[in-house]
Formats: sequence, C-alpha cells, structure tokens
Amino acid sequence: MSATATTLNDINIKAIALLSSKLGTADTIRFLNQFTTGFGDYTEERKKVFDKMSLDDIMSEIKDRRK
Repeated sequence: MSATATTLNDINIKAIALLSSKLGTADTIRFLNQFTTGFGDYTEERKKVFDKMSLDDIMSEIKDRRK
C-alpha cells in the first residue's frame, strides 16, 4: 500500500475553498486573521495604553463600548 503525500499548499487551498464555501469570503478572512502573527511589541503598547488606568477604569470602558 502506498500513500501519496499532499503538499501543505494543496491542503491550504482546499481548506480555504471549504471555509469560503461554508462561511463566505468575509468570515473566512476574519477566521484566518486570528492566526496571523501581527507586528509590534504588544506588551510595551499595552503598558503605554493602560499604564494610568485602574482595573475598574478598564472594566468600565469595556462595559461602555458594549452598549
């Protein structure tokens, strides 16, 4: 018995086509974007953004944005 190895590129093409057919283009892109590495230094950026905020301030802002 012999098995043919499928290339990662072929698997990716099939997976994207399947996702796109089930989710649509926009949701497929949103799904795939979860797995991108991104750029910058998140830890340093987070410190700059939240440095002067208490946990209560952060929670309050989250609740306000959800309204």
